[in-house]
Amino acid sequence: MSDDEQAIRQLVQDWMDFTRRGEFDRVLNLMTDDALFLTPGQKPFGKIEFGEHSESSRGVRIEGSNEIQELYVSGKWAWMRSAITITATPPEGEPVRRSGYTLTVLRKGDDGHWRLFRDANLMS
Repeated sequence: MSDDEQAIRQLVQDWMDFTRRGEFDRVLNLMTDDALFLTPGQKPFGKIEFGEHSESSRGVRIEGSNEIQELYVSGKWAWMRSAITITATPPEGEPVRRSGYTLTVLRKGDDGHWRLFRDANLMS
């Protein structure tokens, strides 16, 4: 496995760990400033909206897994296809489970770090 593939797999693990711990500011650092998210039934949204949604989720316990099924790196660009399962449990409520697939494009910055650039999330 190449260093770039290892770095991307670590980014995915960090994203899941930071989310589980509610460290949403650290999740935001794992994406480019011009990141764009595509989800069913919604207009595409960016990093700012992602951060706002994350802040509104404070207090919700989030557990999940992200299994990378394909990963391809070409220079400063990479894409991956993943299977994701998430369970979100509000402080006073029933768990909500979502699962599905994502297609993610990543870009390697001038600092050598990989970051999420585009994410098409088909979880339902």
